[in-house]
Amino acid sequence: MMNSVRHARMERGMTQLQLAEKTGVTRQTISLIEKGKYNPTLKLCLSICYAVGKSLDQLFWVNEGEKREENYR
Repeated sequence: MMNSVRHARMERGMTQLQLAEKTGVTRQTISLIEKGKYNPTLKLCLSICYAVGKSLDQLFWVNEGEKREENYR
């Protein structure tokens, strides 16, 4: 399953580096977020949302009881 941040970034035709530059983090941080290995701050989540034109719910919301693979690592 493709990560929602990665999917939104690719829909906008952005590279990880471009998203990183827009949000003030490193490309490696974006990569880790996309892999589910880094939990971004709310501020960074919002910056990512603004950069890719999506809402916080669309990119980061997990419904109660919904299992996400990265939550069980």
